[in-house]
Amino acid sequence: MDLHFSIIIPVYNRPQEVAELLHSLCEQEDMDFEVIVVEDGSSPSLKADQICKKFSTQLNLTYYFKPNSGAGQSRNYGMERASGNYFIILDSDCILPKTYLSAVREHLTANYTDGFGGADAAHESFSVLQKAINYVMTSVLTTGGIRGNKALKKFQPRSFNMGLSKKAFQTTGGFKKMTVGEDIDLSFRLWQAQFETQFIETAYVFHKRRISWGKFFRQTNNFGAARPILNFLFPGTAKVTYWFPSLFVLGAIFALLAAIFSLSYLGIWLLLGYLCLVFIHSAITTKSLSIAVYVVPTLFVMFFGYGLGFLRSFVKLQVLRQSPKKSFPKMFDV
Repeated sequence: MDLHFSIIIPVYNRPQEVAELLHSLCEQEDMDFEVIVVEDGSSPSLKADQICKKFSTQLNLTYYFKPNSGAGQSRNYGMERASGNYFIILDSDCILPKTYLSAVREHLTANYTDGFGGADAAHESFSVLQKAINYVMTSVLTTGGIRGNKALKKFQPRSFNMGLSKKAFQTTGGFKKMTVGEDIDLSFRLWQAQFETQFIETAYVFHKRRISWGKFFRQTNNFGAARPILNFLFPGTAKVTYWFPSLFVLGAIFALLAAIFSLSYLGIWLLLGYLCLVFIHSAITTKSLSIAVYVVPTLFVMFFGYGLGFLRSFVKLQVLRQSPKKSFPKMFDV
């Protein structure tokens, strides 16, 4: 298949990030692509129009401004206006290595699928916290590698770095009106329509994650709340592994209470053993003790954020029997 790439970038109040991403696109080994930037109702002082204008002489770039409707609908807006037959969707806080497009083209030419997802990595210029967040989000010891495991038979692409054929977009209608979990929802609908997805290990991006621990907690809390909703909307897709963060939260609480009341110290020792394993592994893989020190509290932030969000959503849907829209109206209010 002759691949013609259209790169879709939704942006909201992040002009400087777009500049860094566009700069990395100018340095690609494979320059056969168009770029579509969709400004999702950004504030006048934070619009990226002038930045896009500066790059228009180096890139085949089209800029659109539209009222705010969320990232998913902005991606659809861009894909509807794209001229390519294969769309690559990126978040504005990503930076691409020079080999990204050539890796995607080479892999899809050898093993074509109508959807793909790539990994996220930490650039050497990132802060210690950004690198710690990258570790806990991608490590096999923390998330089981579900965000970048080439051994997975069916990979669920994430919208910060994913590809979608024009045919698949037209068949599924693209992203639904959801503020969280819209990429996983799309993956399930792609599979229902008999489209295949895959993980391309070499198609990685440097995902900046410009967030603090507080913002990271809110983000993972939303991710956790979204998963039971997706399980509800797509019966049969639930997995035991989705419970791990919630079990970690409950186990940590019970272990602490048991130790406080001198009932048992086994839970505390198991928890400490796990944290030591993560600390040593992160220090080795990142080659930095300072990052490993940040990894431990970041792990707690992620597990408690995701785990509590998952439990809250599960109780509302499965125990109280509330509908998804009634339980989390903001998730569908876009």
